[in-house]
Amino acid sequence: QVQLAESGGGLVQAGGSLRLSCAASGRTNSMYILGWFRQAPGKEREFVTAITWSGGSTYYADSVKGRFTISRDNAKNTVYLQMNSLKPEDTAVYYCAADRRWPGSSYQRQGEYDYWGQGTQVTVSS
Repeated sequence: QVQLAESGGGLVQAGGSLRLSCAASGRTNSMYILGWFRQAPGKEREFVTAITWSGGSTYYADSVKGRFTISRDNAKNTVYLQMNSLKPEDTAVYYCAADRRWPGSSYQRQGEYDYWGQGTQVTVSS
């Protein structure tokens, strides 16, 4: 089992910044990929970004490129999401997700991730 715990969400003005954290625990030794998804009210959950645990390769949705940065601290089993230049449309519940396998070209599909955090609310006001 793998447990994921997000933190760092909150309320911020448009143009501001937040940093989310996702701490992984349990059987994390073979974790391959960790990512972030988000879901706004009335919308489907969408891919935001992902990072491979060992190689550090990163992947971003077009909507957040240049504004969001994903990183990881292997020693702390923690993944970070730095969010800059936040917009009201970034308002959503943000979920940390992980899987022990490389999903290949399907890394943007939520069904490829076996482990999920409970989510943290990010609200951007204008």
